[in-house]
Amino acid sequence: MNNAESSTVATGLLWFKSSYSGTEGGQCVEVAAGTAAVHVRDSKAVPGPVLTVTREAWAGFVGPASWERRV
Repeated sequence: MNNAESSTVATGLLWFKSSYSGTEGGQCVEVAAGTAAVHVRDSKAVPGPVLTVTREAWAGFVGPASWERRV
């Protein structure tokens, strides 16, 4: 896991806003799947840090069934 990674490393990815993020502009998280890792960022701080975890770690976090539908 790398929570200090710059978003410039994760450029060229297709980012998805969490379905749990509201439309009020509050707590918003975006996720992008790379070939070897999953990247997570704050949608209000796009140039800010990106949390990077393995695909296996992400599947363990959200549950394999929910992630497999997206990838």
